[in-house]
Parts: sequence; C-alpha cells; structure tokens
Amino acid sequence: MVFITAFTVLFPLFTKIALGFSLRQMKLLSEKSLRELNNIIFRVFMPILLFSNIYKSDFSTITSFRLLWYSVIALLAMFGFYMFIIPKLVTENSQRGVLVQGICRSNFIFFGMPMAMQLYGGTSAGIASLMVGVVVPLVNMTSVTALEYFRGRTPDYPKILKGIMKNPIIIGGLLGLFFTLLQVKLPTMIENFLFEVADIATPLALIVLGGSVTFTSVRNNLRPLSIGIINRLIIVPAVGLTISILVGFRGLELILLMSMFASPAAVSSYTMAQQMEGDADLAGQIVVFTTVFSLITLFFWISGMMALGFL
Repeated sequence: MVFITAFTVLFPLFTKIALGFSLRQMKLLSEKSLRELNNIIFRVFMPILLFSNIYKSDFSTITSFRLLWYSVIALLAMFGFYMFIIPKLVTENSQRGVLVQGICRSNFIFFGMPMAMQLYGGTSAGIASLMVGVVVPLVNMTSVTALEYFRGRTPDYPKILKGIMKNPIIIGGLLGLFFTLLQVKLPTMIENFLFEVADIATPLALIVLGGSVTFTSVRNNLRPLSIGIINRLIIVPAVGLTISILVGFRGLELILLMSMFASPAAVSSYTMAQQMEGDADLAGQIVVFTTVFSLITLFFWISGMMALGFL
C-alpha cells in the first residue's frame, strides 16, 4: 500500500517531465520558447498558484498551533544550517544558492496533501491546507533569500532585500496572506479564473522542466548533485523525523512533517534558479533525481515509521 501510494503521487510528475523531454527531442519546443515559458511561469503562473493555495486556507480553524510553530522553527533552523554549511562544501556561488534551495524546499504541496489523504482520509485536508498556508510562503521566502544572497560575489544586503520584496512569487504569497488573514473575499468569477490559472502552473512547470533539463552536465555536477540528493532525501528526513518523534508528533501530524522533510525538491526550484541567475542545470537535475529516488526513500520512511508504530 505504501509503495502504491508513493507511486500514485509520483507517476503524474514523471509523465509530465517525460512529455516535456519528448517534445524537446521532437523539436516541438526550442530553447527560446522554453526560456520564454519559464519566464511566464515565474512571473505569472507560480505567483498565482501560491496566492491561490494560501487564499484557500482557513486560518480561523487552526487548532494545532504546536505543529505550525514547529514547522516554522524546523524550516528556519534547516535554512540557517545549510546557508552556513553549503559555502564550505561548494565554491561556485551559482551552485550554492541552488543547493540551499534544493535541500530546504520540498515539494510539500504535491506530496503532503495526497499522502495525508491516502493514509488518513478526508479529515486530514484541513490541517494539510493550513500547513500549506504556513510552509509554502516560508520556503519560498528562504529560497529567494538564498538565491539572491549568492547571486553576486559580495552580498549587498539592501539589494538582496529589494530583490526579495520585488520577487513575483513573494508578492503572490504576501497578497495571499493579506487576503486570507483579513478575510477578504474576491468575486466568484475572479476566484474561478485564478484557480483555473493556478491549476495550469504545476503541469506546465513540469513539462518545461522536462524540456529544459540537460543530463550532459551531470558528470560535471556530480558532487553538488550528490550533496543535494543525499541531504534532501536522507539527511534532512533522518534528522527532522527523529526530532519530530522525540518531541511527540504522531499519526497525521507526523505524516505531514514527513512530507515536508522527505519529499523531493520542489518543481518550481528550476524556474526560480533560471530566473535568478542560479545554476539552472543543477537545479533541474536535483528536481528530477530527487523525484526519481524519492519513490524508494519515501517507501522506506513511511514503512519504517509504520513498523515502529508512529503512524
């Protein structure tokens, strides 16, 4: 059952990446069109997706403040640790920001909710949505910070702050929080339009990723790629889940934390890296390889926690 659940979540991701790769091989997508699509995804589709996810969250129903605060503290601790350790492991600035993002930014939206729903049914949707409303804006902000920080040779903090505040994805997230916390409701026609556009974002991002990612540089990127994969799928979940269990999280809350710690790198990592002058090839490879290997590692983490009686 665990393997089938993981496969059910992962298979649609694989097929869309494969479709993009095939379209590129058939010369139906050019480098120019892929760059233009990436720019549109970054500036339009992803901000609308983030806005919609937060806008749908009902913060008035929060009952598990402990889980939400723990998630925030865990993410900030992880981000701080890797901002310190990655520069000691990798020399290229364009790879440093990409690695911090790839390790700290999981595909929580597309793994957390499906996993929770599959294992715990419809009652899990509420708390999972609230986790999305808290986790997604935070990981996007830390990712933008990392990429902006390592964009130049010498950090220019006013410029970094300006870059973060002008980032379309951050703007989308902040607008989502503003509308949700103030309980501002948009007209139904506008809501439907935004939700329909948001539904396009991830499939399109996956197809563009499949068409853009190159495997010719894998050998050159082997060391940073290995660092990204091992930390994203093994070290982060091992440390994160151990602490979560010791703190006392069990059942649904633990499966949501597992999704945050053990999911593959977020699809939008590639788009953001390309738009913010990071190593886009490395970012795309981290997304593809962590997605592939997560079929094995997620099975290991879920079955292990079930065997130990924590789920």
